[in-house]
Amino acid sequence: MPLVTTTEMFTDAYKGGYAIGAFNVNNMEIIQGITEAATEEKAPLILQVSAGARKYAKHVYLMKLIEAAVADTGLPIAVHLDHGDDFEICKSCIDGGFTSVMIDGSKHGFQDNIRLTKQVVDYAHARGVVVEGELGKLAGIEDDVNVSDEDAQFTNPAEVEEFVEKTGVDSLAIAIGTSHGAYKFKPGQKAHLRFDILEKIEERLPKFPIVLHGASSVIPEFVAKVNQYGGKMPDAVGIPEEMLRQAAKSAVCKINIDSDLRLAMTASVREHFALHPDHFDPRQYLTPARAAIKEMVKRKLVNVLGCSGKA
Repeated sequence: MPLVTTTEMFTDAYKGGYAIGAFNVNNMEIIQGITEAATEEKAPLILQVSAGARKYAKHVYLMKLIEAAVADTGLPIAVHLDHGDDFEICKSCIDGGFTSVMIDGSKHGFQDNIRLTKQVVDYAHARGVVVEGELGKLAGIEDDVNVSDEDAQFTNPAEVEEFVEKTGVDSLAIAIGTSHGAYKFKPGQKAHLRFDILEKIEERLPKFPIVLHGASSVIPEFVAKVNQYGGKMPDAVGIPEEMLRQAAKSAVCKINIDSDLRLAMTASVREHFALHPDHFDPRQYLTPARAAIKEMVKRKLVNVLGCSGKA
């Protein structure tokens, strides 16, 4: 099976009341852990690549690894650019074989966001590639994304129809209370997703695919294990998985997960070296790290996304 776009995935997800997991990838073990989980759960997948991942691993290496995953699993897999911030990076990914790109013009004013997004849409659609746009600003830090709490903005439902109509985007990332990175909320502070905003957007954009960024749950056992074996992560609270499952039953068709992947892998590597300080073969510590990613992704597919058996 060749790489696919997200068009059919999102149509089925909307009808079925589930979401597709969009997992950020940086190397072979992360890709293998994700795809092994999805194979066992028979789930469709979006493997997404940030600008930082392209700099780290190089575009061609990541594409070949993803192509190998498609050949190995036979799953429907889309490859997506996460947070492209200008036309040139989107063009490079489209020309380089991505089936989906995100143009994040949320740092611009509304009309400039429309103009930039439409430029990408026109180029992408002419080449059979789908486009995700963004309205609203999520707080937090992840790779090249850095938005302070003061600059964060909820999506304005009154703007979504005009934005979608004038740009022609295929899906829309919104800000309703999620945030990038592992440090979303302080202990004692409750996560609060603005489902009222989501409902208003659904009313204005019926049957239109909505995307949630910054949706890792900062799984406590991973944070505890990192700290148990020498880490110094402060206590943090992520988005409760039951809230994300509720969102996935609505218009939210794509949920992005990155920080939980990093935590699962780091916790495993730290534990391995604490128990086996004499090991130096990367295969010795990356094998359990890959297994940790696999188990975490299976948890998301079943408990959060609801997309097991949907491939």
